Amino acid sequence: MNNRTLLGLSLLTLSVSTGQAAMAAGEKGEGFIEGSSLTILNRNLYFNRDFRKGQSSSSGNGYSEEWAHGVIGRFESGFTEGTIGFGVDAFAMLGLKLDTGDGRSGAGGSVDVMPYNSLGQAEDNYSKLGGAVKTRFMDTEIKVGDVFPVSPVVQYGDARLLPESFRGVTVVNSSVEGLSLQGGRLHSMSQPNTSSMRDGFATFYAGEVDSPWIAYFGGDYTLNDNVGFSLYTSRLKDAWNQYYAGTTLSYPLADDVALIGGLNFYKAVDEGRQLLGSFDNNIWSGKVGIQFGAHTVLVGLQRNNGDDDFDYLRQSDSVYLDNSIQYSDFNSPKEKSWQVRYDLDMEPFGVPGLSFMTRYAQGWDADYSNANEVYMRRDDNGDPLTNQKRWERDIEAKYVVQSGSLKDMSFRIRQATTRATDFESDLDEFRLIVEYPLEVL
Repeated sequence: MNNRTLLGLSLLTLSVSTGQAAMAAGEKGEGFIEGSSLTILNRNLYFNRDFRKGQSSSSGNGYSEEWAHGVIGRFESGFTEGTIGFGVDAFAMLGLKLDTGDGRSGAGGSVDVMPYNSLGQAEDNYSKLGGAVKTRFMDTEIKVGDVFPVSPVVQYGDARLLPESFRGVTVVNSSVEGLSLQGGRLHSMSQPNTSSMRDGFATFYAGEVDSPWIAYFGGDYTLNDNVGFSLYTSRLKDAWNQYYAGTTLSYPLADDVALIGGLNFYKAVDEGRQLLGSFDNNIWSGKVGIQFGAHTVLVGLQRNNGDDDFDYLRQSDSVYLDNSIQYSDFNSPKEKSWQVRYDLDMEPFGVPGLSFMTRYAQGWDADYSNANEVYMRRDDNGDPLTNQKRWERDIEAKYVVQSGSLKDMSFRIRQATTRATDFESDLDEFRLIVEYPLEVL
């Protein structure tokens, strides 16, 4: 019996045996033991893509279908008593193949749910282990090791079976009321469908980058219940400097009616050895909407003013643009886009825990005429692509169990349809995600 099998049996046994007792877990106190928590998330993911134009997946047939189960265990200690407190975080994760193959596997690269061997076959399982030491002094917390940063410029991704992680140092400070500052320096990252850390980095639109580290710094300030601001910067060494500014707005008009909105702005310039070529891009998005009772309606606009794709770390959630949605980012050179979105919460109709969402986004005027060679896309004649268009429609339904032994278990269906001209895929995508979180400590 190999180590991965042992890990899988241990996690699965623990997740099943503690299901009932976990419901009684209460608020944690101070201290290394008293402040500790142990959670286990069971995630079952079915994922398929149909490439409508016949664009080949890695299986070569234009269609991909995978079904897998993930077990994600996380331990977070409290801090030892004293002026300076110490603690540890650790995680153990296992991905198990349930059904894939027979010409149905492999959406391509890091899009795949499971890792693939040299023969193009999905592995039966894969695992991730990691941890970090941490210290707290007054209102400052420092972590060294495997970390899960959350910011508009560096954020771990969790849209597949297992989340990705980074390795390095992070610092968070909350000394000023309403203000949260954070920063870090990271030297490697994992991908959702791999067991090992990548020494270096990969971006969504350029692939692997021989960069030794990424660093970031910034903060979020909540002015009041209605207004919040964010400012961040990051450097992917020898590739880019990114700058971000954002705001969130909410203005109540009545007890059940509120205006909502927000703005996001990114600027990216090349840095050092220009590993991703020479560029000086900026992209922005804005949204405005209204919440009334169980309903929310939003309209968003977005525009990339640069000559190259606005890029970010691969499979991460390090992009807060409003029109970066289930499949498309609408971030191509000179691309303009708009979106309309509708959300419905069924609690006022007597079905708490049930919600629906649908949105439609359309982009136009994508133009690669002045893109650098890293981001250039050309037609069959070798000419830069111009006047490119696309649209995407997403539909989502989610239900969260409200009580009983299965409390907090969730069922989510996500469907996406996208159509484009020459530079993107035409595809239909469907995901079914079932999650059961357990709080053991």
